[in-house]
Parts: sequence; C-alpha cells; structure tokens
Amino acid sequence: MRSVSILAAFGVAQERFNEYVVLPGVIRENNLLPQPHEYVEDSAVPDSFNWGNMKGESYVTKNLNQHIPQYCGSCWAHGAMSALADRIKIDQKKAGKETPDINLAIQEILNCGTETAGSCHGGSHHGAYQFVKEQGFIPYDTCQQYLACSSESEEGVCPHVDTTCDAMKKCQTCSTFSDMGGTCTGLTSFPNASIAEYGSVSGAADMQKEIMTRGPIACGVDATKILKYTCGIATEQGEGIDHIISIIGWGKDEKEGSYWVVRNSWGEYWGEMGYFRAKFGSLMLEDDCAWATPGKYTTTNFACFEDGSNCKASAATAEYKDPAHTNSPAPENCNACDISNPHKVWVAFWSMPYQCIDCTSKQNEKVCRQAKCISREMQV
Repeated sequence: MRSVSILAAFGVAQERFNEYVVLPGVIRENNLLPQPHEYVEDSAVPDSFNWGNMKGESYVTKNLNQHIPQYCGSCWAHGAMSALADRIKIDQKKAGKETPDINLAIQEILNCGTETAGSCHGGSHHGAYQFVKEQGFIPYDTCQQYLACSSESEEGVCPHVDTTCDAMKKCQTCSTFSDMGGTCTGLTSFPNASIAEYGSVSGAADMQKEIMTRGPIACGVDATKILKYTCGIATEQGEGIDHIISIIGWGKDEKEGSYWVVRNSWGEYWGEMGYFRAKFGSLMLEDDCAWATPGKYTTTNFACFEDGSNCKASAATAEYKDPAHTNSPAPENCNACDISNPHKVWVAFWSMPYQCIDCTSKQNEKVCRQAKCISREMQV
C-alpha cells in the first residue's frame, strides 16, 4: 500500500484494479416472464430516451460514490442497486405517487453477500441481484451507512470495522451516547425491497427496449478509458470489462450518432455531474448487462422507537407489476406460472378457468391428469 502512495506522490501512473469479479455459483438468470425485447417492436424505440429527464422531471435516484471514506471496489453493488432503486422510483411515479426516493443499503451486501455478490475486491451485478433475490430483501440505506468496507479489506478504517453478517449489520440504530446508557440494537422490522426476477441483456437494441420499458440497467464497462473523462461523448473501443455502471437512457448526436447516458459511482465531482456519455458500441458497454424487477417494497413503515426496542412487527408494502403482464399472451396449459415454485403450472380443462397449481401435490393429481399436466415425479 505504501509503495502505491509514493508512486502517486511522484505522479507515476497507477494500474487500475479490476472490480468486476464473477464469483463461483453465480446464476445470471432467474426469470419466467417475457422480456421487453420479445414484445416491444423496433419501431417503438425513439431516437432519445432518458429516465433522468422525463419532460423535465427526473425518475432516477441519487448519485453515489463508492470511493469514500476509503477506496472500495464495490462498483458492481452500486450499479446494480442504483438501477433497482430507479425502477422502484419509476414504479411509484407511474402510480402517481410523490414519495421520497428509496435508496438501498449497499453496505448490507458487503456485510452479508461476500460469498455470492462480492466484496471491496470486486464482484458482479449478476451476483448482487442473485444475493438480494435469495436473501429475500435488501434494507433501505438508512439501515446501514455505506462504510466502503468488507471483511477482507485493510484500507483506511476497515481493519477497525466489524462487518460480520448479523442483525446489527442488516439494520441497526443507536439510542444515545454510551456514557449515558445508550446502546446499539439490530432491528427486526425495517423498510426493505425485494427482487421478483432478474436476468441478463446485451446488444444495443435489446438494451434500449429493456431500459425504456422497465427502467435503468447495470452494465460492464472498460473504465480504463474514462479515468480522465471530463465531458463529451466517449468513443474509444474497450479492451476488457473492469467496472460496473448503470445506464439510464440514450440520446443522439449529429456528429457521433447514438450514445448512452451512463451514471457512474465516483461522485458528482467526476465527469458530467457523475455521469458520462458513450457512443453506441464503445467501451464494451453492450456486452454484459443485468436487470432486475422489484418484487415488494416498503411504503409505510412500522414506526420504531428511537432505540428500536419495539420493532418486531411487519410493515405495509407495494408490489411491482411487470409490464409483461399487460403484453404477454394468455396463460397456456402446463406452462410454469410461479417463479418461486417451479412445480406450479397453469392448469385448465373444459370450462374450468386457468389456475396456478402445484402438480406435484397429491391433492391436485386428478385435475392435473385431466389437464394432461401431470408431472414426471407423480408418474413414477
């Protein structure tokens, strides 16, 4: 660490750390519903579209900075969670609800998701979505302040920070100064969001359809080409993905043609107020993107006392409705109908309307056989 500081002091170029690491066991797809590229016509895609400027109003959440209070290679969590938070905001806006932005606790992923999602030494947007989906929730960021630390990091204050995954590292509050009898407590009831489905998308056309229909996406980028970016449209070809960002839209320039509108996680003092623009086909932005749709998210909290001692109740939630529900064809007999239970399928016969039932259940054997949806497990 000391040698890097000496090199920096003398103005010697430093090698950029590769923050994109796909851990073993990462599953890139967990979805059943049709995706926008399957039902949105090419002719429906406009020359420009920007969730950050919808008739003068922003539908995206705040900029973030992964580099403070010390360096942490957690771009993968920032890009993924910013895009997910954007989609929650978009969902609220479409419902006509003017609510405060919901921002998600990236530190909780660094505390608890290091085996699937990543750490300060790199991770993946796919892994971040998988972790939240499998855990069942991600707390709002008022539960966990971003510390830019994970268990293995020796940077800055990290050796003195406990990132052990427990109730305190998911959501906590502290009542008052310790010399006045104050304590810190892990909360059992707190605002959170879940993921319904997640998956991958690549290629400019499919990315545009995904973004305009459901919201921003997280994508890989060759960040070595934008370290000294200040403004304008980046045009260089990439050599390898080492960083994750979120794409919120696109535009069209008379000289350079179509370009992406990209939000970075290096603070507003970088680039164009934390954003940059990049020509279609540049920086490897179209090679490796991920998306996630919100499941449920807290809209009305269970009110905790200042010390958190009463937080053992549930809270009100809203549920996201995927655009595919209004674009997909009617259910088909024996097709999967519930992503959380692969044994559940659509069943209908004669005059019976479609029902989503488990055909491995003995009580459903008769109706499943009549509908010719009986599972292999039951035939054995």
